Amino acid sequence: MTWDTQTSVIAIAAVAVLSLLLGVFLLTRTRRMRQQYRVLDAADGRESFVEVVARKSEEVEALRDDVAALAASIRATQSELNRAIRHMGLIRYDAFGDMGGRMSFSVALVDDCGNGFILTTVHARSESRTYIKEIRGGMAEVTLSPEESQALEDAICQTPGSRS
Repeated sequence: MTWDTQTSVIAIAAVAVLSLLLGVFLLTRTRRMRQQYRVLDAADGRESFVEVVARKSEEVEALRDDVAALAASIRATQSELNRAIRHMGLIRYDAFGDMGGRMSFSVALVDDCGNGFILTTVHARSESRTYIKEIRGGMAEVTLSPEESQALEDAICQTPGSRS
């Protein structure tokens, strides 16, 4: 064998050894990847990891839609609640000096914007009279009695953002 032939054989042997080492390395790496894939792919009839993640992703999206719908519903309910008559001021009094028992009363019923009405009943010995006065924005278009004014003030003090 000549020098060139020996060099060629050594070069071929080196390439073969490197190819063998590369093959062993790739085989080891492929085995690891298969093991990792087995974790992701359930071969025993259960859902695979990928299927579970996809299902959970869909569930999260559905929950986001539900939360958005609930938020819209809460906003609508709050808007309706602001217009509901839910604040009250009640004053009982004796309308006449010769009567006792505080049988007369004025009650103010308003919403969060101060809209509503005042209902007043004046009780006398032989009769009672009832009056109603409209309230808009915490104000009446007609003159209020001191008792009606106090009832309205008590009701308005209960509304959000009002003085305590």
